[in-house]
Amino acid sequence: MAKALVVTGTHSSAGKSLLVTALCRLFKKAGLKVAPFKAQNMSLQSFVCRDGAEIGLAQALQAFACKLEPESSFNPILIKPEGDNKSQVLLMGKFYKRLSASDYYQERDFLWEKVKSVLDTLRKSFDCLILEGAGSPAEINLLSVDLVNIKPALYLQAPVLLVGDIDKGGVFASLFGTYKLLEHYLPEYVRLLKGFVINKFRGDLEILRPAIKELEGLLSIDCLGVLPYFENLALSDEDGFSFFNKKKGSNPFGDIKVLILPLRHISNFSDFDPFYLEEDVELIYSLRQEDILSADIIILPGSKNTLADLQRLLSYEIKEALQKALNRGAELIGICGGYQMLGEVLRNPYQVEGDLKEIRGLGFLEMETIFYPEKITTQALARPLAEFYIDGELWGYEIHKGISHGSNSLFEIKRLANGEVVKEGQIKGRVWGTYLHGIFTNDSFRRELLNKHRIKKGLNPLPVKRKYWEVVEMTLEELAHHVERYLNMEKLFKILGF
Repeated sequence: MAKALVVTGTHSSAGKSLLVTALCRLFKKAGLKVAPFKAQNMSLQSFVCRDGAEIGLAQALQAFACKLEPESSFNPILIKPEGDNKSQVLLMGKFYKRLSASDYYQERDFLWEKVKSVLDTLRKSFDCLILEGAGSPAEINLLSVDLVNIKPALYLQAPVLLVGDIDKGGVFASLFGTYKLLEHYLPEYVRLLKGFVINKFRGDLEILRPAIKELEGLLSIDCLGVLPYFENLALSDEDGFSFFNKKKGSNPFGDIKVLILPLRHISNFSDFDPFYLEEDVELIYSLRQEDILSADIIILPGSKNTLADLQRLLSYEIKEALQKALNRGAELIGICGGYQMLGEVLRNPYQVEGDLKEIRGLGFLEMETIFYPEKITTQALARPLAEFYIDGELWGYEIHKGISHGSNSLFEIKRLANGEVVKEGQIKGRVWGTYLHGIFTNDSFRRELLNKHRIKKGLNPLPVKRKYWEVVEMTLEELAHHVERYLNMEKLFKILGF
């Protein structure tokens, strides 16, 4: 039966996802069969597994750290906010219900039984499970409905690590306050707390040591490590994270300007992370007309509420700015929801996306989209049907409820979840769109896209210098080495009984 460790934090973005990822790789390197687990994740950053199941992107990356194929068991409940105080709830990678928070909590007993069943199965298949919490375990208004911090730890009787973020300030108060609230409300949980970790430290550790010693005495648990800020990584705001330091940003003097239109309900913004690998790219998020008019490549991203985001774009008179940019030679690309917006009309007869029944699109592609309740989630391999950047195969994944119909299909794709072969995407001149997320992770394609604009500017084309998945693997190794250097792994293995 697998041993288990729960990593929880004093608040959101304390660094739980990164620490779990690093521990997954370190335990794997120690020769253990290890798997990640997060009972419930709320995120618009998702990944589609090979069988079509949809899970949080963070858990997919943690699976890669374990050298495993991502699967729904690693994140049995995924909550995707849609607006109007409702969220799409996915259970075992498939759509379950659209629920408000109060309705969701009414389902907690049923959902907890599902979580327990998954945990029981995983414990029989692995040597060790690394569980990630969410937010804080000390949200006293949520203790009775918690499925991710409290219940799994108590069910498994697993040791718990508490992570605090010193970069935001107040880390000692956060750690002390979290512990004391739990001690008051859940003494049985506090007994499982075996140590705390201070994350994102900058400065002189010697100045910190007296306070750490004091806190260890107050809490009667040890500090297992102080992790310096790791500049190569940046946490996102939604429990998914990026391996690219967005705080540093892209090259402001890059030859090619790639502009992402920042939608209010943007989803899977990790689609654009590969551009951070390219030294000749200036990547910006903006709705300003002057930025749109100066961009070489403009991308409409995916959206969790396509109709609402389209209405907002139309109120900004964005169509006129995009047309001017096209007239100046820009390229316009739509991904998933952004692809749908590029069409002539979007129909919502089943009220899948709110009450609006129909809306005119931006009209750059000759197609219409109809939203259906059924959701398509699959990895796919695509071959261009039209003249495109490369003749070879492209990898990506679909997550959408709409189906789009047009006369100028861009790809023939094979859906890996069921083997279905269909036409997908549309193209018209310098405007094209696709349902395929992850398309820019295809290194040769990404480079050819950029080189087209380099040549147009009289610049020499560049070769592929950095490969996306190689960078991901390299960064997993760097992250693991970083944590191993500063975390007391010997004590952690003893806590787990290895």
